[in-house]
Formats: sequence, structure tokens, C-alpha cells
Amino acid sequence: MASFPFRLVTVDIDGTLTRVHGWRVVARAFGREADFDASNRRFFAQEISEDVHLRNLLDLAVGHSVREVEEVLASTPLVDGIRQTIAALHEGGTQAALLSHNPMYVCDWYRRTFGFDDAEGTQGPWVRDGSIVDGGPVRADKLTGLLDLERRWGVASRQVAHIGDGWADAALFPHVGAGIAFNSSLPDVERRADASVRGGSLTAILPVLAQLTPRGAVEADRPTSHSSNTPNRV
Repeated sequence: MASFPFRLVTVDIDGTLTRVHGWRVVARAFGREADFDASNRRFFAQEISEDVHLRNLLDLAVGHSVREVEEVLASTPLVDGIRQTIAALHEGGTQAALLSHNPMYVCDWYRRTFGFDDAEGTQGPWVRDGSIVDGGPVRADKLTGLLDLERRWGVASRQVAHIGDGWADAALFPHVGAGIAFNSSLPDVERRADASVRGGSLTAILPVLAQLTPRGAVEADRPTSHSSNTPNRV
């Protein structure tokens, strides 16, 4: 049984667990792929903020039922080995949590389906009577989600490893014990990671995790509290 130098591994969803962006599949299913493309293009051209882009994506599901969205999630192309990776982490005494910009109804589906121990995603009243509704303003803030997970599991930052592929994931890497870029298409993300891994199965991260030496997290500029008046986040 492999052992890992981390007590908690946090994992991004879109582009990390999925082979294509999950919201593209949602947009295509609901006839709104052009809206997805427009927001995606403006975001990568840095014409809109990540908050605006996130809100545009979440709006794609408004008016549909949770069941409809979960059917799309079940049809989304995923990397192999997700459940096996979580099982291996558990065998090595490590917990696994999702840390995503997705709303909690998406995170909860992945958690139930693959056996993740916990999840942090965009909070807010996005579901009412089984339907997706307008959940209000959003703030893309994975760092606060990370802090919440650390508090719930009683772990220090250096005991956490984060797996992701995007800019928001790269921003987390200095705040945890190690960051792994998994199948990232962004050179900036790979440069900021402690390791870069490519493969069709999430199990490819396991030997890398086992060999990494945790480093101390940067504590400067970490939020110490968050107000109930802040927008829905993560």
C-alpha cells in the first residue's frame, strides 16, 4: 500500500477530471454552445474577469432541472481511474476533496458518484424545488474554499496537495504543500506547479504524489475571515 506525505488532496473538476470543459457539454445539451464559446473566448482574451465568466457559465443551466443537469454530467467525457485514485488515497490514509468553481449541485454529483470525502464549490441558492435558479452574484475564490476544507479536516496548508489545470488552480499552488498541474494546456500553470502530469487516467498522479516533499505554504495575504455579505464564492 502506497503512503502519501499529504493528509488531504484537493481536486479541480473541469479540465482535470473531464476531458473537455464540462460546461461546454452542458451548453451543447441545452442549445447554448455559442454562448459558452463567446464567454470562453472573452475570458481567455482577458476581456472579462473570472467572476463574470463563471456567472455566464452557471447561467447556462438556469431554467433546467437538477436531473437534466445530472444526466449531462453522466454523459460528460471523463478521465479514467477517478474512483481508483480515491481508493488508493484512502488506503494510504489521505482524504480527497473537490475544490471547484462549479456550484454545489455539480460538486455533489461528483462526490456521490466517485467517493470524494468532501467538496467546496460556488455557494448560493442555485436550486429550488429541483430546478436550477438564479443564485445571485458569484465570486471565483478557491482560496477561501481551501481554507474551509482545511478547517473542516483539521489540516495545515503544508499537508494539502492540489490537483488542477487552470489559472485559478495555479494561484492555489503557493498556498499548499504541493501543486500538480494535470493535463494543463496553459504553460503558466505548468511553470507554477511542483509537478506536471499528463495522462488519460487520474491514477498517473499517485506515484508523483508519493514522491513529492511538502513545502511550507505562503501565509501572506491569506484571508482570515469572510463576511456573510460577500457574493457566493468558489
